[in-house]
Amino acid sequence: MNASVGGGRAKHVPVNQVLREYLLASTSAPDRVVLDLAGATAELGEMAGMMVPMEQVALLTLLTRLVRARTVVDIGTFTGLSALAFANGLAPGGTVVTCDNSDRWLSLARAHWQRAGVADRIDFRLGPAARTLRAMSGQTDVDLVFVDADKLNYPTYYELLVPLLRPGGLLLLDNVLLDGFVTAPDLAADPLQRRCAAVLGEVNAAVAADDRLEAVMLPVADGLTVARRR
Repeated sequence: MNASVGGGRAKHVPVNQVLREYLLASTSAPDRVVLDLAGATAELGEMAGMMVPMEQVALLTLLTRLVRARTVVDIGTFTGLSALAFANGLAPGGTVVTCDNSDRWLSLARAHWQRAGVADRIDFRLGPAARTLRAMSGQTDVDLVFVDADKLNYPTYYELLVPLLRPGGLLLLDNVLLDGFVTAPDLAADPLQRRCAAVLGEVNAAVAADDRLEAVMLPVADGLTVARRR
């Protein structure tokens, strides 16, 4: 950490595979359905890179329980692992609104939601997330929101989501480090990745400066920002 920002030298332990296995072994064990859905997602090949990592799955459920969430908004459904994590932590009578531009993996997701006994708590909405969020405008009682979708639209999601949060509600932004390129987008070889890194840098700065929020960025997986609505 830059001394001008935080003072002193950064304390950081790189997480190699051995440490990650230890980290997972030291986390409360996921239930059978979560493990099975993660395994089924891993079999999708390259697409599996979009899956929420297991240590983050545990964190999502824990945060949902901590805020006693009854309404969760999940941007980016994929195979339904994050929605399942939230549904497992919901307060009685709660709902997860999860949205995605594709329903390609919806049957896989629903099969596991049903096995977990939470299918009735998950409301899947097909189509652009911005459309779903605009339809929710005026609602101000959302307890937790999670963004893990197309990075170029993070600014739109951020602006639409914060007004939906109740005081004390949480905004979670995933992939905020973008493989480390967020501090130097020009180093990314792929043009799209360069654009995404630049956009995320702007969003990260906006969140840190937003008087409506108190935020911390965590080096979990590819970076996770946790922000609380004041």
